[in-house]
Amino acid sequence: MINVVVAGSEGKMGAEVCRAIDAASDVQLVGRADPTLGVSLSNALDSAESPQVVVDFTVPEAALDNIRIASSRGVHSVVGTTGFDLDELETITGANVIVAPNFALGAILMMRFAEQAAGVIGSAEIIELHHDKKLDRPSGTARLTAERMQAASGGAEVPVHSVRLPGLVAHQEVIFGSLGETLTIRHDSIDRTCFMPGVLLAVRRIANLESSPLIGLDSLLEGI
Repeated sequence: MINVVVAGSEGKMGAEVCRAIDAASDVQLVGRADPTLGVSLSNALDSAESPQVVVDFTVPEAALDNIRIASSRGVHSVVGTTGFDLDELETITGANVIVAPNFALGAILMMRFAEQAAGVIGSAEIIELHHDKKLDRPSGTARLTAERMQAASGGAEVPVHSVRLPGLVAHQEVIFGSLGETLTIRHDSIDRTCFMPGVLLAVRRIANLESSPLIGLDSLLEGI
């Protein structure tokens, strides 16, 4: 059994993570941290029974401190929060860290396919669309996709366009253009439950990472 504390437990994503953990037979929710509960992550870890993993869906201003707090206690961190400086993770020791801009398995495949296509068709742009409460712009998924496409294409810049509207969840479209043709690769998250298999995969695998931090879930998809 893997004991998990959820930071940001009362938000939409955090609440969904709590439900997914409760439904899993090999993962156990042992603590919740959220400002609306008046419970900090330090408090939740101190009162939890043998916590092993923190799942963080908070805000960019809090995520890095939460990772440091968890690591100082030897607790691994699975982080879905984006918008903070990933370079800071290189200074963190004591436990493993996974940061995934997107936990939907279809979105991970979308990024992989876009990276492959960028090696063949050099001209492309990204349109990412999210709900109007999303704090960072562009999204972490779009930034990571653009970085991988730029590397695959040999340095061609990939513009990113952000849309924030009520009614949306998380969507990304990568449009490639070449002589006389276009190619569109799109992923749509219709419901937040689509992120839960990826979250649970990260929770189950994080203790056995060969290196940390790990950005994205690509390497964890092998063998599932």
